[in-house]
Amino acid sequence: MAGGWAEAIRAGDFPRAWTINDRDLLEIAYPPKHTGPRHLQRIWRGEDLKGKHVLVRCYHGLGDTIQFLRFMKPLRAMARSVTLWCQPELLPMVEDAAGVDRAIPLHDGAPEVAFEVDIEIMEVPHAIRARRDQVEIRGPYLALPPIALQPLRRDQGLAVGLVWKVGEWDKRREVPAVLLRNLAGPGVALHSLQRGTSTEELAAIGARDISTPDIVALGHHLRQLDLVICVDTMVAHLAGALGCEAWVLLHADCDWRWPQSGARSFWYPSLRLFHQTRPGDWVDVIADARNALRVRLEGGRTTAAM
Repeated sequence: MAGGWAEAIRAGDFPRAWTINDRDLLEIAYPPKHTGPRHLQRIWRGEDLKGKHVLVRCYHGLGDTIQFLRFMKPLRAMARSVTLWCQPELLPMVEDAAGVDRAIPLHDGAPEVAFEVDIEIMEVPHAIRARRDQVEIRGPYLALPPIALQPLRRDQGLAVGLVWKVGEWDKRREVPAVLLRNLAGPGVALHSLQRGTSTEELAAIGARDISTPDIVALGHHLRQLDLVICVDTMVAHLAGALGCEAWVLLHADCDWRWPQSGARSFWYPSLRLFHQTRPGDWVDVIADARNALRVRLEGGRTTAAM
């Protein structure tokens, strides 16, 4: 992503971002489609989407699909139909999303549907010239199908979910688990949403394991919790799309979708951001989150440390 584009997106200057995208589209001079690693492919070549059967390819991460799902409704307002070719684990949530006529599981090879135009989901806002009001959705835009889920224990105070590990992309986002113990205290019950953690790690943090590989079940857990404290990963996007309260811990050189400073994001009104002030230093970030927890527990009054 070009620096100018990222700066425009961060500032909410979407007309400038689309102008930069237009220039980039001309510079690549229409090479063959669907070449190179899938997540780096440029699918759309400026084709008109109006009145067309559009296939939307979800070639990036789960969080990217969740974040850009908001653009399916305005896309459908101009297209004849919208088929979402997306990650199988997301199908139960996205098949009834606004603007989606049909959702089918993503796999290697070609999709088994007819279409006239195809586009990668992260290219959709450029193609539809998305306006700020189409980005700033003030409420939840993702629904969860009902499932049977054991109720969360509510006998230990504020129920706080934790996510601190990330995938292989940009390990700077990851918070050392040992620091999370500092979030514990009277009136706070920590619950781990992190998959693959050991009993020793959970004991060191003081968290109860409620992790699940099922994203629908994860979404229901987010709704049961009072708050989620997480790093920049799919869980942050899922919480934001569901309108759940989440505090997102960001490293100093955070990704383009987050502002470089400030506590709020126009992408997700239910999220609160906590930034590193020094690269690699999570101690102050966790201290800020701990202080915010204390203030919340005390109803907004500042008091002695927990």
